Amino acid sequence: MGSLAKTIAQAFVQNTMTQYFGCFIISMIPLIELRGAIPIAYWFRGMNPEFNIVLGYVIIAIGNMLPVPIIFFFARKVLEWGKDKPVIGKFFTFCLEKGHKGGEKLQAKAGRGLFVALLLFVGIPLPGTGAWTGTLAASLLDMKFKESITAVMLGVALAGVIMGVASTLVSSAIF
Repeated sequence: MGSLAKTIAQAFVQNTMTQYFGCFIISMIPLIELRGAIPIAYWFRGMNPEFNIVLGYVIIAIGNMLPVPIIFFFARKVLEWGKDKPVIGKFFTFCLEKGHKGGEKLQAKAGRGLFVALLLFVGIPLPGTGAWTGTLAASLLDMKFKESITAVMLGVALAGVIMGVASTLVSSAIF
């Protein structure tokens, strides 16, 4: 087990393509998403001068956006399908109710500014916000697909800028 971990660590230290792939995969993980992948990209850049941070950001943004259409079209259907199932029903019902309540609050506060509210929700890098959660909220609020995707994409860009600035400040202090 120790040698496997060492082999994986060496692959990330020595291979730029592996680093880009790692950032891509990390950016698709719910709750971690871009917010976790960008600091890791800066860490890779500190270890490997060949790592292009701009290319890394583009790869991370693509990885973060890749699941968004799937979430928009299928997450609500899966939650509604599973809400009356014996093992998963309570959890799925909880997710639906929480999503509806959160969506109603967001819609009440935002009114006609729901697009901007979704953009800011996704764009401000706090725990529990991000492309996954924002897309699910847009789906539960019956927002139009194109409007939702645009708001989420702009939110991902905003979060990327915020995390990029924060990571630059931290990495310049460390490296």
